[in-house]
Amino acid sequence: MNKIKNIFALLILTVVVLLSCDDDRGFTNPFADINYEDLAMSDNDSIVKFLKNNYYDYSVDSVKTLIAGQTSLFDDQDKLKTIKVISNDIEHTLYAYVASQGDSGADPDKGFPTIVDSVLVKYSGFALRNTEISSTDFDKNESGIWFTLAGVIEGWTNSFPEFKGGELKKGPNGGTFNGPITYLNGGKGVLFIPSGLGYPSSNPNNFNSPLVNTNLIFYVELLDIVPDTDHDNDGTPSIQEDADGDGDPTNDFSDPNNPGLPDYLNPNIK
Repeated sequence: MNKIKNIFALLILTVVVLLSCDDDRGFTNPFADINYEDLAMSDNDSIVKFLKNNYYDYSVDSVKTLIAGQTSLFDDQDKLKTIKVISNDIEHTLYAYVASQGDSGADPDKGFPTIVDSVLVKYSGFALRNTEISSTDFDKNESGIWFTLAGVIEGWTNSFPEFKGGELKKGPNGGTFNGPITYLNGGKGVLFIPSGLGYPSSNPNNFNSPLVNTNLIFYVELLDIVPDTDHDNDGTPSIQEDADGDGDPTNDFSDPNNPGLPDYLNPNIK
């Protein structure tokens, strides 16, 4: 999922070089005049308007324009989760509509993932411009693909902990199922992601993205998780390698010999 993963290092290096050029080289930041606090508020206004004018149709697992007799996404407070996320010193509001929380069955360890766990997900992504959803998806995976929530856009990282993974289908008497790998009762819903938690132009890597500064909608199904994912295989779950105790292991750097390597990826730090 190239649109979800971080841009490759070569592109990062290229952008850094461009940003280092002085005005004589002709580089101009096309997003230099954006006020990101205002953009965050505008994003939220657009998403809230969309939530108020649409509902979730369980018969087809899809968002549809609100009709009489239905409850809007915004007013369905038992299902709509509102998540506040601080990114680049700006507060963003992320929404996750939990159509089905998910049930891992007989495996109690496979509950809600943490923000650094690995997850198996089916998804389709759409752009939300103003209050109109794009007619076609910009990315999807219908069979399921593994991601680490530490390596995706912030909107994903902070919303998947609202869902549980499903249960691997078993055969008779709990034996091996004679058929394709199938997951039952996975968490399912819709993510409404403001641009600041997607592909914001505050990150130069996103300058050329067609989704830069665009609100996003993802239909998701969480099939499975790796509880207590240990990225560096040092015996300590990544979520516990949180030296400052803020709940986010990705911003902890304790090794003076590797100052740019976060602890959860550093086998020398436990």
